[in-house]
Amino acid sequence: MADEISTLMTNSKDKVVLLRLRNNKTIQGALKDFDIHMNLTLENAEDVSEDDKKQLGKVLLRGDNILAISLPDEESD
Repeated sequence: MADEISTLMTNSKDKVVLLRLRNNKTIQGALKDFDIHMNLTLENAEDVSEDDKKQLGKVLLRGDNILAISLPDEESD
């Protein structure tokens, strides 16, 4: 199972992912890197929790704070 998740994440590098965090925030950005703890680096990240999006730039999110990750469809490039 861990190999499948790693493959999915690797295939999603440089693509936009949507994250739901423990603090009820929703963050969107281009996935640049990740590790075995699901710590993620995103570029061009933005907080899309509310109607007005807040630009965050480059962020590092600790895996402990991530509740859910929405990956892009595999066929979309």
